[in-house]
Amino acid sequence: MSLKISLKAGEKIFVGGAVIQNGSTPCEILILNEAPLLREKDILTEESADSHCKRIQLLVQLIYMDPANLKAYQKRYAELVEELLIAAPSAAALVAEINHHLAFGEYYQALKSAKRLVAYEQELIEHAKSA
Repeated sequence: MSLKISLKAGEKIFVGGAVIQNGSTPCEILILNEAPLLREKDILTEESADSHCKRIQLLVQLIYMDPANLKAYQKRYAELVEELLIAAPSAAALVAEINHHLAFGEYYQALKSAKRLVAYEQELIEHAKSA
């Protein structure tokens, strides 16, 4: 099953270890096999991972994009998750969802769940500010 991606002029995309940048006109490309794929707008950088859950999301992203360093990312991920669950036990269901996807090698799905964890963290922060 192929995946059709439409790229804007100058847009970058990460595909299986390569960063690809579109030229000066929009284009469509087909990905014909499974490969890690992220659009530039969806990539979380180390600089923008400015909260605990964003750092967890970053690690899940690295697990997805850089399997060569999987063990190191898994170790740091486990540490951050442990700290999170001590501080916010209510995040356990979202963490369990991420862990499930990671355990089955469903890294893109884990990344989507990690984004929901970041949104939940933002809700907690907003709730704390209003209280």
